[in-house]
Amino acid sequence: MSGFGVLAGGGVVWRDGDDAVDLTGLGDELAQPSLDALLSLGRDGWRQAVDAARAHDGPRLRGPALRLPFTVADYVDFYSSLGHATNMGRMFRPGAEPLHPNWRHLPVGYHGRAGTVVVSGTDVRRPRGQLHGADGGNPEYAPTRRLDVELELGFVVGVPSTPGEPVPADRFVDHVFGIVLVNDWSARDIQAWEYVPLGPFLGKSFQTSISAWVTPIALLDERRVPAPEQEPPVLPYLADGRDFALDIDLETGLNGAVVSRSNARSLYWTMPQQLAHATSNGASLRTGDLMATGTISGDTRGSEGSLIELTRNGAEPLQLPDGSERRFLEDGDEVVLRGRAGAIELGEVRGRVLPAN
Repeated sequence: MSGFGVLAGGGVVWRDGDDAVDLTGLGDELAQPSLDALLSLGRDGWRQAVDAARAHDGPRLRGPALRLPFTVADYVDFYSSLGHATNMGRMFRPGAEPLHPNWRHLPVGYHGRAGTVVVSGTDVRRPRGQLHGADGGNPEYAPTRRLDVELELGFVVGVPSTPGEPVPADRFVDHVFGIVLVNDWSARDIQAWEYVPLGPFLGKSFQTSISAWVTPIALLDERRVPAPEQEPPVLPYLADGRDFALDIDLETGLNGAVVSRSNARSLYWTMPQQLAHATSNGASLRTGDLMATGTISGDTRGSEGSLIELTRNGAEPLQLPDGSERRFLEDGDEVVLRGRAGAIELGEVRGRVLPAN
């Protein structure tokens, strides 16, 4: 048993293996077209809902169609993986320190577009955008030629916070309901031209996909492990939350072949630290806020969570079992992200690339 989802026609269900158990008879919060009412209950209500769902012997559905499980209020994406940040820095700043001076002092992040977060199974349309001109010439407006995948986790806020009051890391479990798998699709060539000086914009805002199942944080207590050591020591407001790394195995599949494997326990910045930093200036939380970790990559070949890393920016193409090569995603490609925390499956994030309009 692993999490809550919402049927395409409405009504909350609980995942039990390949089955979905109908929970709509257990109360008003579970007979809704989203998890929004459940998210707002708070920690005691969440525990009661989990206990009731695990014990419930309601109608079972095999492979039901599911919808986006909650209304996404705001979407924030971090850059929390040391492996990913180091790989990217080495590619684009060869011979220099791969990490910017601020990276080890705070969880770097950006605000994404909540309105283009979609549920697993939604196709992704290849975006058009402004690209840097060939050989330094004038820019052009064209379909991206460097469409990429990003393997991430995200946490879902249930209980809102008071504007002006930061939420410390040790109150993470009071505000956060659960986690989802995230694919933050990225157009690397659009991103590369636009991101200076304000960061990602159209290269990432066209679509972000999440799993249909939300795994309650309460089910992951046994998967909590110490996070990697941080050096230099961080400022006091970020010092807590180091016991909240999550031992979750992750994999990226492309056209039926697994092309990378990693684990979320390697994240340099934990989810409680991300939440503490996001609210440290007094920014408030809302029910349905989604905050993602950024691409999760290990420090060995084959553990990278994006194609730009796996192929060294296209210089070392992936060899797929059917004999084809991939530098970046091609039309018709299907990406599937999966996660498992011991006996708990996080579901999957699946999406197929459609040609540009």
